[in-house]
Amino acid sequence: MSDNQEDKINQEEDTQHGRFLTFALGKEVYGMEIKYVTEIIGMQAITVVPEVPIYVRGIINLRGKIIPVIDMRLKFKKEPIPYGDRTCIVVIDIDEVSVGLIVDQVTEVLTIPDEDIAPPPSNKTGIDNGYIKGIGKIQNEVTLLLDCEKLLSDDEIKAVAGV
Repeated sequence: MSDNQEDKINQEEDTQHGRFLTFALGKEVYGMEIKYVTEIIGMQAITVVPEVPIYVRGIINLRGKIIPVIDMRLKFKKEPIPYGDRTCIVVIDIDEVSVGLIVDQVTEVLTIPDEDIAPPPSNKTGIDNGYIKGIGKIQNEVTLLLDCEKLLSDDEIKAVAGV
């Protein structure tokens, strides 16, 4: 890779630094780094796949590419609700695997400066925060920032990649 190509990649990463796509699950707002998001699509027909974890709703065909779809409510052990007109699928890439995340609604794209991001609570608090990267403070609100790299374990990525 030439220095020029490397500079361009670094500039793209700089413009995305601190940028988060936020989405709601009920009253809670979560954020994920925008660099992982490839697109946001409306709900589609989902083909059910047998013998996958309950939160894996199945697969969709997105322009010829088969993508496993995860219901984030079920992943986070929340009460399932019927999908509505605001429900959508956020397609992200983790380790070159595309995964669709079903969320109640996408809220906005925010820039959160590093100084407004607190570390997640320690495990000593009893909060299992394996996929929480930090806590974004926006005015008087709190947004749980997800670590897309840890959202799915290696085994889960292999399972959904093989779907």
